[in-house]
Amino acid sequence: MFGLIGNFGPWELAFILVIVLVIFGPGKLPQLGESVGKALNSFKKAREEDDKVIED
Repeated sequence: MFGLIGNFGPWELAFILVIVLVIFGPGKLPQLGESVGKALNSFKKAREEDDKVIED
């Protein structure tokens, strides 16, 4: 899947950050980061639970 995207360098990441700032604005950026963090944590927890079920 990630082979189609290619490698991201520092310039590409900076460009993506600028686009995110323009779309969401600097005020909503902390809320967006918190939401992404919570989603990643819940995904990780669900994956670990699935691994435990598979091991049992």
